[in-house]
Amino acid sequence: MNDARPVGDSDLLDVRIVRKAFRSASGERADVLRDVAFTLAHGEVGAFVGPSGCGKTTMLRIIAGLDQEFDGAVARPCGAIGMVFQEPRLLPWRTVEDNVRLIAPAIDAATLGALFATLGLVTHRAHFPGELSLGLARRVALARAFAVEPKLLILDEPFTSLDHPLAARLRDELAMLVERRPVTTLLVTHDLDEAVRLADRLFLLSARPARILAAMPIRQQRAVRSEEVVASLKATIARQQRTLEA
Repeated sequence: MNDARPVGDSDLLDVRIVRKAFRSASGERADVLRDVAFTLAHGEVGAFVGPSGCGKTTMLRIIAGLDQEFDGAVARPCGAIGMVFQEPRLLPWRTVEDNVRLIAPAIDAATLGALFATLGLVTHRAHFPGELSLGLARRVALARAFAVEPKLLILDEPFTSLDHPLAARLRDELAMLVERRPVTTLLVTHDLDEAVRLADRLFLLSARPARILAAMPIRQQRAVRSEEVVASLKATIARQQRTLEA
């Protein structure tokens, strides 16, 4: 039994997943998520870090309303949801601009131009996905997510398979977009560095069935997180992670 609904005028994301299980070919139920409960306020960035295969993507699908077969309840901000998947998922027969306008047909030219400028897509708006590098395609995916002016932004390992310098540039562009237009944001990743640089709150997930081992606020503002601060945060979190998993 589940309840997934908007929360009226509130911008709060309130997640209470008691249990999510799949049934195997042999008929046995295998738990994927257990007792995952948290809230995020408007403009807050929450990052979930957990091992591969622990159920992070399943959790996101439940929160987005794409999977309603779970025990619990999800109350989402009332409004559009922007999603960025592990793969850009662009329509190959549509241009960059058309891919974005298909999702956000009402977006005005000035807003779209500013979004493309922030993401370095101005000279690529008439290109087709097959003409883009993976990094550019991921920029288009981010543009598409922000173009709908989401109340909730869901990011499923959006920078996976990118080399470190490119992933760092895209992460900085994402941080800039979130600062300019605060939106409740949920990021899942296995990259602790990425999580520490982007999140206001970091959640550590266990192996499957995933549960929250710890929730840690990151009090320093993103703009003033120096390399020393990031390294210190990562070391502290890694120590706590080892202690919790021991």
